Amino acid sequence: MMYDPTEHRIRSFVTRAGRLSIAQARALETLGPQFVLPYAKQALDFEQTFGRKAPVILEIGFGMGATTAHIAKAMPEKDFIGIEVHTPGVGSLLKLIGEEGLSNLRLLQHDAVEVLANMIPAGSLAGIHVFFPDPWHKARHNKRRLIQSPFVRQLSERLAPGGYLHCATDWEDYAVQMLEVLGAEPQLQNSAQGYAPQPAYRPLTKFENRGIKLGHGVWDLVFIKK
Repeated sequence: MMYDPTEHRIRSFVTRAGRLSIAQARALETLGPQFVLPYAKQALDFEQTFGRKAPVILEIGFGMGATTAHIAKAMPEKDFIGIEVHTPGVGSLLKLIGEEGLSNLRLLQHDAVEVLANMIPAGSLAGIHVFFPDPWHKARHNKRRLIQSPFVRQLSERLAPGGYLHCATDWEDYAVQMLEVLGAEPQLQNSAQGYAPQPAYRPLTKFENRGIKLGHGVWDLVFIKK
């Protein structure tokens, strides 16, 4: 049996039960079969998945999905795949898909590392979004952070030449780590001298607005596949 490195690693998330609202549960039941893709150890055919040929953007850890829905609505010419492990977040984004009539968005409720390894073909993505991943702010937990060299290499391999990796965090020491790790990846080139200005397509979240009012910083990093 082949050794699978994804089965022997430190996970960057903790699965929380979370309470489903009635609306989220209803969205999961009614829209889940159409918009949630089953996890499988088989490469996705994007054209078949979306019924058209278009650039595909992958988002890892979409939370409650408001940012994802906003971007998908603003870019109807692109297709989006969002990954999230927590059921209330999946239900919340499905509800937004229904309310906004979004046809260019599909979801996967599974570990992103395994999805990347088994479902996303090399060189297939136009972009990858990783917005506000868990900072694991205690020093002894830093090793759990998602943005580490092996994972960034895996992300880079899934990007088409000219594709981009956009990370954002509101933890300065994580931003410093991200800049160091992304800058050390030979497949990537920084689009800015250090941190990037916030791209217009990424909306400010309510937590971000609150943090900015309190004087907290937010750091965006946008790197391009060579």
